[in-house]
Amino acid sequence: MTEQILDVAELLFSQHGLYGVTLKDVANRVGVHHTLLNYYFTDKQTLFDAVIARRADVTSGLRMQALDEYEAASGGKPTVEGALHAFLDTDLDLYIQGGENWKNYGALGALASNTSYGAELMDRHFDPVVLRLIDLLKKAMPECAEEDIFWGYHFVTGALMLTLARTGRIDRLSGGLCQSDDYDAVKARMATFMAAGFRQICKPRGGRKAR
Repeated sequence: MTEQILDVAELLFSQHGLYGVTLKDVANRVGVHHTLLNYYFTDKQTLFDAVIARRADVTSGLRMQALDEYEAASGGKPTVEGALHAFLDTDLDLYIQGGENWKNYGALGALASNTSYGAELMDRHFDPVVLRLIDLLKKAMPECAEEDIFWGYHFVTGALMLTLARTGRIDRLSGGLCQSDDYDAVKARMATFMAAGFRQICKPRGGRKAR
């Protein structure tokens, strides 16, 4: 029952956000009386937190492992593109392989990350793996100003969240040439595109260009 409740809540929250969904909405969709939800979750915010936490541990853990393995394989000489591939591709694979529930979670994360409360949850669940990426990027670009690396990550996460939102805008703009849920196409392009952006915005220290 708990997993069913979380799946339904995930879908509804991904469409309407925290404040556009009630416990009664979730209960009606599950097909139970809303008082039953209080047996599992004390209130709507507790339910929302549980929805975010359920898959956050999975994606954070897999990305942390991928970053660690990439650094070891790089022999202590990571590249910007390699670090971004480890971080982004591992996450995109979950949405490619995980089915509609994972895609709902991605859309929910995109929606939540643009609210103050959602941003707090992002901080709580994702800061360690993001800072692990930042550490690798610093090693890949030791001459780069630290603020430029953080701005670069800011732009990366913005593009990732827009992708996960699956708004359909790129479908309409491209006349169907591109599809907003074509994560394979995104995976083939995003890390390379973002790596070039990092190299362009980084202000060299000591006159050397970032790799």
